[in-house]
Amino acid sequence: MTLILNTWIFEADVKAGTKQSELVDRVAQLGADGIEVRREYFKDLETELPAVKKKAKEHHLIVNYSVQDVVFEADGSVNPKLETYFEEGKVLGIEKIKFNTGHFDRFKGDLKEAFAALPLDFIEMNVENDQTQVSGTIKAIKNFLTVAHEAGLTSLGYVYDLGNWAFTHGDAKAAAKELAPFTHYIHLKNTIEDNGSLITSEDLDTGRYDWRALLKLLPSDQYYALEYPMASDEKIAAQIKLFKNEVGD
Repeated sequence: MTLILNTWIFEADVKAGTKQSELVDRVAQLGADGIEVRREYFKDLETELPAVKKKAKEHHLIVNYSVQDVVFEADGSVNPKLETYFEEGKVLGIEKIKFNTGHFDRFKGDLKEAFAALPLDFIEMNVENDQTQVSGTIKAIKNFLTVAHEAGLTSLGYVYDLGNWAFTHGDAKAAAKELAPFTHYIHLKNTIEDNGSLITSEDLDTGRYDWRALLKLLPSDQYYALEYPMASDEKIAAQIKLFKNEVGD
């Protein structure tokens, strides 16, 4: 079992000016196996990317990269920034990079040719169910990954994001069943309703989803990540313990 901490966990610290490179030590001290950094949290890519890599190597931590951008633009063309994101990933020393699918429904080209310049042989590319109808439905994700695998791009995978299914009114159980064959990474967070609005809980056991039951429908040999803001390292440590007690070391 490999557990990653997504830096959204430290949202309050980031907003207060903490750099993601400064969070690596804490992630290691909390006993996680790796850190998932978020591109939107970087202020100075030139200095911060190598700093994350250096710190992570010191602690023997895995680094993954969350990029809040699409693979396919509104007109169906491949996002021209993908190569840049992968280059940033190389500087970070990442294992996995995550995007949203975007408008694959409008793509007209050859997938293998379109992705030929990307270093997919040593950086794993995944797409996530986000909180939109474009990229956050079972149909959209399954269609893209099915076509990709048929084109020989079998390393492309899916990030099952539990909490996001609430925002698209999707069926988290059906998604786990249908998308399990493509699942390479599992993001865990729960969702609650607050004054008529959906928000992310700071506790896996508080919310609409039975995460334990859903995990039984998903591959058990892939990476897991906790991805929800928490107020203190004590809370984070308690949530890590909760997760590990259920899933095991």
